[in-house]
Amino acid sequence: MSFPKPPITNENGECQLVVVQDHLQVCPYLEGHTARMPLRLPVGTVTPEVTDWLLASGYRRSGDFVYTTQCPGCRECKPTRLEVAKFHWSTSLRRVLRRGDHELVSHWGEPSVDPRRVELFNLHRSGRQLGRGDEVVTEQSYEGFLVESCCQTKELSLSLDGNLIGISIVDVGRDSVSAVYTHFDPAASRYSIGTYAILKQIQWALENDRRYVYLGMYVAENTHLNYKSRFVPQQRFDRGHWHDIPLQS
Repeated sequence: MSFPKPPITNENGECQLVVVQDHLQVCPYLEGHTARMPLRLPVGTVTPEVTDWLLASGYRRSGDFVYTTQCPGCRECKPTRLEVAKFHWSTSLRRVLRRGDHELVSHWGEPSVDPRRVELFNLHRSGRQLGRGDEVVTEQSYEGFLVESCCQTKELSLSLDGNLIGISIVDVGRDSVSAVYTHFDPAASRYSIGTYAILKQIQWALENDRRYVYLGMYVAENTHLNYKSRFVPQQRFDRGHWHDIPLQS
């Protein structure tokens, strides 16, 4: 099935998005659903301001490309963000942060690829039953997915007793931070690495004058994605607008 492929240009004309792939596919988030996630290539310089615009417009990044969900008959995937100045540090989240800060070593650097990072990616995917039968990720495919980027990107690495146990890839705009993908050794699950990585991103945003942290897609019926509801108050993107999700949710 073919679809119209109009180019999209940001408000200042700095960057145009050109569709390079657009077809129906098996939904990666909900069993039995059909997905449509047009893949677009940014043409022009993706400045930090353009990154902010992309994120505020509901786009996510994969490698050098960006995408949104435009699925027939379904709007369960909702881009999610929080405003760091309003973030509620609950007792349980503070406990995760304290434990991680006490026992783990975190480091912000440039994204890279090596055998251990690829091993962690595959351990994480198999241990959490992600991927639905996809073949094992190689260094080349890891680089294409997480290291290659059309915008400014950072890597948060987490180590325990000198051993790398987790990686979080993060895009950075002028006013925002976006959690792209976090993967970790399932043997280190006691540290709640996914939650801890988001808390470290919130800390980084506060320390570096960013307003928003984008958490990726929220899908209520997907246990790998609905944990994001813990981070409140938050906003979710639906029908072209950001909607407030109150603290009690």
